[in-house]
Amino acid sequence: MANGVSGSAADEAAVREVYRANYGMLAGWCAQLVGDRDLAHDVATEAFVRLLAHWGTVAEPRAWLYTAAANIIRDHWRKKSREQVAYGKVGHDIETGSEHDLARDLSVRDAVQSLPDRLRTAVMLHYFADLSIAQVAGQLGKSEGAVKRDLWDARQRLAARLEGAR
Repeated sequence: MANGVSGSAADEAAVREVYRANYGMLAGWCAQLVGDRDLAHDVATEAFVRLLAHWGTVAEPRAWLYTAAANIIRDHWRKKSREQVAYGKVGHDIETGSEHDLARDLSVRDAVQSLPDRLRTAVMLHYFADLSIAQVAGQLGKSEGAVKRDLWDARQRLAARLEGAR
């Protein structure tokens, strides 16, 4: 295989099949989360590159891809947050208009982004990537009960935040 990843013809065919079956949906899912198609394709591509590096150890490629993409997006959000703080420290106004548009600023994406990592990742994988509780638990190394609790906690926080936006 390319990029120094060695494997059999069967491995190469399996990777191609996983790519054909999942790339479009993964890129679309990423686009919904980041709001930028180009960035979403970069994230999906990076997730596949990481999958190739771990191919021999991955039991569920689809779940693994969504988890990898969620981690990449979380890193992107962290970086973006740090950049906004830095712009604020040097006196630049990040907002382009003077009026604060709550509907724009308080989108579901923003609400999900505001969740703690342990809750956000479970929400992204279960509700946005449509992975089962068992798959999410397997990817996060948690029990199904712990994932259910995380999802319940996340729903409570999201409801409180989104209710305040009305």
